[in-house]
Amino acid sequence: MLFIDFIRANKEKVTTAAKNKNRVIELDKIIVLDDKRRELIAQIQTLREERNKISKEKFTEQIRERGREIKIQLKTSEELLGKTEVELNKLLSYVPNIPLDEVPIGKDEKSNQQIKTWGNPTKFNFTPLSHIELGNKLNLIDLDRGTKTSGFRGYFLKNQAAQLHLAVLFYTFNKLIQKGYTPLVAPAIAKGFAFFGSAHFPWGEPEVYKLNDEDAFLSGTAEVAVTALYANEILNEKELPKKMVAFSPCFRREVGSYGKDTQGLYRVHEFMKVEQVIITNNILEQAISLHEELQNNTEEILRELELPYRIMLMCTGETGEPQIKKYDTEVWMPSRESYGEVASNSILGDFQTRRLKIKYRKKDGSTEYCYSLNNTAIASPRILIPLLENHQQKDGSIHIPKALQPLVGFTTISR
Repeated sequence: MLFIDFIRANKEKVTTAAKNKNRVIELDKIIVLDDKRRELIAQIQTLREERNKISKEKFTEQIRERGREIKIQLKTSEELLGKTEVELNKLLSYVPNIPLDEVPIGKDEKSNQQIKTWGNPTKFNFTPLSHIELGNKLNLIDLDRGTKTSGFRGYFLKNQAAQLHLAVLFYTFNKLIQKGYTPLVAPAIAKGFAFFGSAHFPWGEPEVYKLNDEDAFLSGTAEVAVTALYANEILNEKELPKKMVAFSPCFRREVGSYGKDTQGLYRVHEFMKVEQVIITNNILEQAISLHEELQNNTEEILRELELPYRIMLMCTGETGEPQIKKYDTEVWMPSRESYGEVASNSILGDFQTRRLKIKYRKKDGSTEYCYSLNNTAIASPRILIPLLENHQQKDGSIHIPKALQPLVGFTTISR
């Protein structure tokens, strides 16, 4: 969330950023409500000072009457202040973050910039099959029974696909632990404050499954719980950056995506993911360096999985509300005849940490809000699409990348 003083001092910048992110904000109303809030705070302070002053004076009937008036005025002003702050904070929660200058301006994916590729799109000397066809032929995926059992977008992973699914997650998890990231198994159920804090609420609320409990939701990423891990805490600057790698089951409703990627494993309601999350100081240059580190981690994993990929610098309209910069990593998927997104890497500045009240104490004793970053390390079963399709062989078998062979115990999948 942006600080109200920053918004007041940078009205044009805030308005432009919201426009470039395809968001409508009520800036004029925000300023009016903040003026009202400030006025009420001053009134309340003046009334309290007067109350304290007359409490020390000799009691008279006039003082008693004035004390009664102050009590009524305070109650009225405090109630009005509470209502004003609720309305103000609601409007503030819809104000998106300010992107960095290097983020390209654009409304949609057409303005995203390809900044890197690794490997070449896979070429075959035979007619390749889709992951759905491979799954049926090799008895790896059962979408029909998955739908019967779980509903729309349901699936069963079977036999070697089930092993491959767990192996790629475990491989990624261990790899990041070896890089010094703290391993976590994050809860999939989180409270509303965690979703608000990570800025999935209010914008992404339609995508989230709500449970029967009054304050319980299913997360679509470990980012929600892990970013909230240090909510309402002041960290020591010496402890930063805190680098974490978290495994969790994930759930997304995929509202608005009906008719889009409905076949196969690309866009499903439940999946598993290994997520990278960093909490650090508020020095932008260091955050940018950590952003590149997160990116390198994901790319290294994809290279070891022998998958061609490209990196996209996302434009303002595709960056997301809380991000100041975002890369998407896309892997070549032969059946789509295009690249498909498998990871999103974001710098969020202090947007999340202000909402979650995560600060750090500097050497001089002062406190500042931390910065937060996150990036997908791997998500499955989506990653199985390029693993199966890119590594299929002419004889109908599927080659297993060397990095995964020790974990699954086989080198190929065949009939």
